[in-house]
Amino acid sequence: MRITVTRTGGFGGLTRRATLSTDGRTDAADLAALARSALAEGRTERPLGVPDGFQYEIETDDGVGYCADPRLTEAQSALIRRVFADGG
Repeated sequence: MRITVTRTGGFGGLTRRATLSTDGRTDAADLAALARSALAEGRTERPLGVPDGFQYEIETDDGVGYCADPRLTEAQSALIRRVFADGG
């Protein structure tokens, strides 16, 4: 599974994007399950965030979901951290 997270907004209004492929990873099943949970808990349209907060687009082979600070679920927050830490 390929997982792409795009973060927009924040104080500087910068966009950051990272992509992570689960192919060949020992934690591939865990990442795929986390991504599916994050998508299921997300919105189908971009939500309104808070001033200077971040908005996220999560894209996987299963679809696209949107979420925003400060209303990230546990799965969304964990997935975003892992993709930005391990993705390129």
